[in-house]
Amino acid sequence: MRSTAHDADVIIIGAGIAGLSAAHLLTGAGVGVSVLEAASTVGGRLATQEVDGFRLDQLGPLLCTSWPELTATPGLGTPELREFAPGVLVHSEGRRHRTGDIRSARGALRAVRARSSAPQASPGGYGGHLRIASLSGLGARSSALRNTATMAEAIDRARLGAALSRLAATPTARLLARPERTALAALRAGQMPARTVDGVLRPLLSALLGDPGLTTSSRYADLALRDYARGGLCVPAGGSGTLPDLLAAALPPGTVRTGVHVTAADITTVRTKEHGELGCRSLLLATGAGAAAELLPGLRVPEFRPVTVLHHTAPAPPPTGRSLVLDGDRSGPVAYTAVMSEVDPSRAPEGRALVTSTVLGTPPPDLDRSVRTHLAALYGMPTGDWELLAAHHDPEAVPAMEAPHDPRRPVRVLAGLYVCGDHRDTSSVQGALHSGRRAAEAILTDLGVAPAHPGGARLPEAA
Repeated sequence: MRSTAHDADVIIIGAGIAGLSAAHLLTGAGVGVSVLEAASTVGGRLATQEVDGFRLDQLGPLLCTSWPELTATPGLGTPELREFAPGVLVHSEGRRHRTGDIRSARGALRAVRARSSAPQASPGGYGGHLRIASLSGLGARSSALRNTATMAEAIDRARLGAALSRLAATPTARLLARPERTALAALRAGQMPARTVDGVLRPLLSALLGDPGLTTSSRYADLALRDYARGGLCVPAGGSGTLPDLLAAALPPGTVRTGVHVTAADITTVRTKEHGELGCRSLLLATGAGAAAELLPGLRVPEFRPVTVLHHTAPAPPPTGRSLVLDGDRSGPVAYTAVMSEVDPSRAPEGRALVTSTVLGTPPPDLDRSVRTHLAALYGMPTGDWELLAAHHDPEAVPAMEAPHDPRRPVRVLAGLYVCGDHRDTSSVQGALHSGRRAAEAILTDLGVAPAHPGGARLPEAA
């Protein structure tokens, strides 16, 4: 396997999911690997902390059940995922409406048509209310306007569902061949009504991309919306930190070493504060883009999108169930929010409600007060007695993917030196896992080692 002169065939700096996924592919091929992590725990930005029995994500990105790397990455097995309710709840003009569910869009239109033509019901029902209102001309006109508005909303939902269905069937190559511009410009140039673009697609894409201004490349925005249409939204059971925990636990004992601070590195030598020099045959930088550039001067560092996540506990859960709630009016700091104890009950003690909310961009100075006020409007209930459990701000939460964006930036700097992470691929958990896979494949190719097979693999002797 490795020469006695080396501490490992490959040293990986950074124990986020990109580095851990690469470590699995390398060890599976018989390559000796050592993963060095400066923090006391693995996971990087995908960290989950426990506070009074609550499991609180520091970043908590939205995942898609359709992402192939969630089931194809060695070490993850079949992670337990908790799905949001189909579609999203959009709050606009003082009320919430469900949209973006391709499975029910056509049914919604049929239901509204049937309801508008159905006989009037008893005074206690919806039809009875319309009959009473129609006793005056003003009531009749109001009823007609409401019916017209409801019908228009149903038509919009049906058109959106049909568009998402077509997008779900579009191959990646076709999406990447489309003209590239900002995501917002692409939305405005599309054929959806302005009320659907501004009231539904814009807040949905902002949540998926972590980009409130939608300056992200339209090609990646198409990919993100396509993945949403194919599988819906989810989170890992127990918190985002379960993903790196699963990967680390499945590696050979001693592979991951936490609390190790790297001060300098090159292809064959890594210098650390705690253990001096460590030798290797190849080096993989799996840190964030900024930390990687410090060790490898000249590496391009992208711009970043800041994200702030707040966790509140409420005396009673808001009446939105497992839904993701979006602000269609963009009237406050919260981009999206959900009752996470309904989506994933393991994140809160029994009988306690956990509400998690995300602020994109620069947070307001009076963060908690502004967020509570906004949540009161989004959920339609007072929030004065909600308790703030934690608030986490990350100024470098999401690497920007502005046009032109290469979703497959090279992971091989030169033979023996490699870089991976979501900043080399796409700014998502899927992108981080995929970049780790690409880096591991490049390393195996350069070392002349075949991928894992029943007979194992051996490294050629060093020259």
